[in-house]
Amino acid sequence: MGTQLRGWRAFAGIMFYLVGGFNVIGGLAAIFKDEFFLASANQLLLVDYTAWGWFLLILGAVQLLVGFSVLRDRSWAKVVGVLLCLLSAMLHIAFLVAFPIFGLLTISLSIAVVYGLVVPSDPNERPV
Repeated sequence: MGTQLRGWRAFAGIMFYLVGGFNVIGGLAAIFKDEFFLASANQLLLVDYTAWGWFLLILGAVQLLVGFSVLRDRSWAKVVGVLLCLLSAMLHIAFLVAFPIFGLLTISLSIAVVYGLVVPSDPNERPV
Protein backbone atom coordinates (compact mmCIF):
# COMPACT_ATOMS: atom_id res chain seq x y z
CA MET A 1 0.00 0.00 0.00
CA GLY A 2 1.18 3.56 -0.70
CA THR A 3 1.71 6.42 1.67
CA GLN A 4 -0.83 7.16 4.35
CA LEU A 5 -3.16 10.02 3.60
CA ARG A 6 -3.05 12.52 6.45
CA GLY A 7 -3.85 16.06 7.34
CA TRP A 8 -6.06 18.27 5.24
CA ARG A 9 -6.45 15.78 2.39
CA ALA A 10 -7.81 13.11 4.74
CA PHE A 11 -10.08 15.71 6.32
CA ALA A 12 -11.33 16.74 2.88
CA GLY A 13 -12.05 13.16 1.84
CA ILE A 14 -14.01 12.42 4.99
CA MET A 15 -15.92 15.71 4.82
CA PHE A 16 -16.66 14.99 1.16
CA TYR A 17 -18.52 11.89 2.33
CA LEU A 18 -20.51 14.08 4.69
CA VAL A 19 -21.38 16.68 2.01
CA GLY A 20 -22.25 13.94 -0.47
CA GLY A 21 -24.39 12.21 2.16
CA PHE A 22 -26.24 15.46 2.91
CA ASN A 23 -26.93 15.95 -0.79
CA VAL A 24 -28.16 12.36 -1.18
CA ILE A 25 -30.48 12.78 1.82
CA GLY A 26 -31.72 16.16 0.55
CA GLY A 27 -32.24 14.72 -2.92
CA LEU A 28 -34.22 11.74 -1.64
CA ALA A 29 -36.31 14.03 0.58
CA ALA A 30 -37.13 16.30 -2.38
CA ILE A 31 -38.01 13.32 -4.60
CA PHE A 32 -40.32 11.64 -2.10
CA LYS A 33 -41.78 14.74 -0.40
CA ASP A 34 -42.17 17.80 -2.64
CA GLU A 35 -42.87 20.08 0.35
CA PHE A 36 -39.45 19.40 1.89
CA PHE A 37 -37.75 22.44 0.31
CA LEU A 38 -40.93 24.51 0.08
CA ALA A 39 -40.46 28.11 1.19
CA SER A 40 -43.06 30.02 3.20
CA ALA A 41 -46.12 31.42 1.46
CA ASN A 42 -44.70 34.93 1.01
CA GLN A 43 -41.49 33.72 -0.64
CA LEU A 44 -41.58 32.11 -4.05
CA LEU A 45 -39.06 29.62 -5.37
CA LEU A 46 -39.77 28.54 -8.93
CA VAL A 47 -38.34 25.06 -9.22
CA ASP A 48 -39.46 21.54 -9.98
CA TYR A 49 -38.72 19.90 -6.65
CA THR A 50 -38.60 16.40 -8.10
CA ALA A 51 -36.03 17.47 -10.70
CA TRP A 52 -34.08 19.30 -7.98
CA GLY A 53 -34.20 16.14 -5.88
CA TRP A 54 -32.81 13.98 -8.68
CA PHE A 55 -30.07 16.53 -9.33
CA LEU A 56 -29.08 16.60 -5.65
CA LEU A 57 -29.19 12.81 -5.48
CA ILE A 58 -26.89 12.43 -8.49
CA LEU A 59 -24.58 15.20 -7.25
CA GLY A 60 -24.36 13.54 -3.85
CA ALA A 61 -23.62 10.12 -5.36
CA VAL A 62 -20.84 11.59 -7.51
CA GLN A 63 -19.49 13.43 -4.46
CA LEU A 64 -19.37 10.15 -2.53
CA LEU A 65 -17.41 8.57 -5.39
CA VAL A 66 -15.01 11.51 -5.56
CA GLY A 67 -14.64 11.46 -1.76
CA PHE A 68 -13.56 7.83 -2.00
CA SER A 69 -11.09 8.78 -4.74
CA VAL A 70 -9.71 11.65 -2.63
CA LEU A 71 -9.07 9.18 0.19
CA ARG A 72 -7.31 6.93 -2.34
CA ASP A 73 -5.16 9.99 -3.21
CA ARG A 74 -6.15 10.20 -6.87
CA SER A 75 -4.88 13.46 -8.35
CA TRP A 76 -7.93 13.98 -10.63
CA ALA A 77 -10.20 13.77 -7.57
CA LYS A 78 -8.78 17.01 -6.15
CA VAL A 79 -9.75 19.07 -9.19
CA VAL A 80 -13.14 17.41 -9.64
CA GLY A 81 -13.74 17.70 -5.89
CA VAL A 82 -13.12 21.44 -5.87
CA LEU A 83 -15.48 21.94 -8.81
CA LEU A 84 -18.23 19.78 -7.26
CA CYS A 85 -17.98 21.51 -3.90
CA LEU A 86 -18.16 24.95 -5.48
CA LEU A 87 -21.19 23.84 -7.50
CA SER A 88 -22.84 22.39 -4.41
CA ALA A 89 -22.25 25.56 -2.39
CA MET A 90 -23.65 27.80 -5.12
CA LEU A 91 -26.73 25.64 -5.59
CA HIS A 92 -27.52 25.58 -1.88
CA ILE A 93 -27.53 29.39 -1.80
CA ALA A 94 -30.79 29.28 -3.77
CA PHE A 95 -32.48 27.28 -1.01
CA LEU A 96 -31.29 29.23 2.03
CA VAL A 97 -34.76 30.76 2.38
CA ALA A 98 -36.50 27.38 2.44
CA PHE A 99 -34.03 25.43 4.55
CA PRO A 100 -31.39 27.72 6.06
CA ILE A 101 -29.66 25.35 8.49
CA PHE A 102 -29.25 22.56 5.94
CA GLY A 103 -28.08 25.07 3.31
CA LEU A 104 -25.58 26.84 5.56
CA LEU A 105 -24.21 23.56 6.85
CA THR A 106 -23.71 22.21 3.34
CA ILE A 107 -22.15 25.48 2.12
CA SER A 108 -19.78 25.60 5.11
CA LEU A 109 -18.71 21.99 4.71
CA SER A 110 -18.20 22.51 0.97
CA ILE A 111 -15.89 25.46 1.65
CA ALA A 112 -13.96 23.39 4.22
CA VAL A 113 -13.56 20.58 1.68
CA VAL A 114 -12.30 23.02 -0.96
CA TYR A 115 -9.71 24.29 1.51
CA GLY A 116 -8.67 20.75 2.41
CA LEU A 117 -8.26 19.87 -1.24
CA VAL A 118 -6.21 22.89 -2.31
CA VAL A 119 -3.85 23.26 0.64
CA PRO A 120 -0.69 21.16 0.21
CA SER A 121 -0.57 18.28 2.69
CA ASP A 122 3.14 17.79 2.04
CA PRO A 123 5.60 20.74 2.13
CA ASN A 124 7.09 19.57 -1.18
CA GLU A 125 3.69 19.28 -2.90
CA ARG A 126 2.47 22.05 -5.20
CA PRO A 127 -1.05 23.40 -4.64
CA VAL A 128 -3.81 22.45 -7.07
